[in-house]
Amino acid sequence: MIINKLSLINFKSHSEVSFDFSPQINCFVGNNGVGKTNILDALHYLSVGKSFLGNSDLNNILSHKLEDGSQMTMDFFVIDSEIQNEEKEDLIKILMPREAKKVIKKNDKTYDRLADHIGYLPSVMISPYDSNLISDSGESRRKFLDAMISQTDSVYLFDLIQYQKTIQQRNALLKNFAKNRYFDKDSLEIYDDPISNFGTRIFEKRKEFVENLNPIVQHYYDIISGGKEKVSVVYESHLSDNTFQELLTSSIDKDRVLTYTSKGIHKDDLVFEMNGSSIKKIGSQGQQKSFLVSLKLAQINRIKELTGKSPILLLDDIFDKLDDTRVSQLIELVNKENFGQIFITDTHKERTENVVKRIHEESKIFEIS
Repeated sequence: MIINKLSLINFKSHSEVSFDFSPQINCFVGNNGVGKTNILDALHYLSVGKSFLGNSDLNNILSHKLEDGSQMTMDFFVIDSEIQNEEKEDLIKILMPREAKKVIKKNDKTYDRLADHIGYLPSVMISPYDSNLISDSGESRRKFLDAMISQTDSVYLFDLIQYQKTIQQRNALLKNFAKNRYFDKDSLEIYDDPISNFGTRIFEKRKEFVENLNPIVQHYYDIISGGKEKVSVVYESHLSDNTFQELLTSSIDKDRVLTYTSKGIHKDDLVFEMNGSSIKKIGSQGQQKSFLVSLKLAQINRIKELTGKSPILLLDDIFDKLDDTRVSQLIELVNKENFGQIFITDTHKERTENVVKRIHEESKIFEIS
């Protein structure tokens, strides 16, 4: 999959801009605050229909500050693209009106659901925000795991959406019980079978995905760090020792008090380990950065292996994570393994040019001001 062209209108800081891309390496250079990361975010939108920064769609519509200090927000944003898909070219368009629903079109045909688009253009983002995967709560790691698998498995994405809907319905019923000071166990148990069925399938796929990911993470960590450490991703779940039905039955009294479903795959977590201990506790900053890059490269590898598609690779401010030599090694490695089209942001044009020259691949450098 190759993105040939990209056009933005009223997207974040860009009122109107367009690009013709190289099929291999594309670099956006310029000072901080000029909107380089926003371009990568637009590319992320093309892949999964939303911002990698977690911003709401409405917040990504361009706003202007007026002379009186007030804000004027435009009426919409548009992301337009031409994507080379094997022998044909597809037109992918995302339109976000301020007063209506977001629309995603492929060749002028609107998708009925966002889920139908996920997996068409797989992508992997490496950014300074990745450190949040180590420092944040389990929710960010669950989202990362779900995003990885969803790009390779549409059935998994369907199960995940249905599971989340059913959990929300069960939680709403628990809150209603508390509000009205009564309890009906039979009404609550209506949700047991769908939660158990969807949740068990999700658990099995997560477990398998992580097991297959681990040796690949180690492989790339060895290449990037040159270190002797053993690294791994450990999948923690309530379902490791219980069936879902057992979990729901044993926690019903607790759920009644808390007014939400306290156990299930929505509480799963990933633990990143080095030599058997938490990398958060014992890993140096350099080791943590190398681990996170290795994790993302393993993600690319798995997506390519499972879908046959080469994901686009978005490298945001990569020089913040690694020194110039390591960046060169990383890009050479990605090229060597035919991982796909690469997009890079950097503040120093010279530095970027030197790295690209050393790789001897076709590239384009766009100065953003």
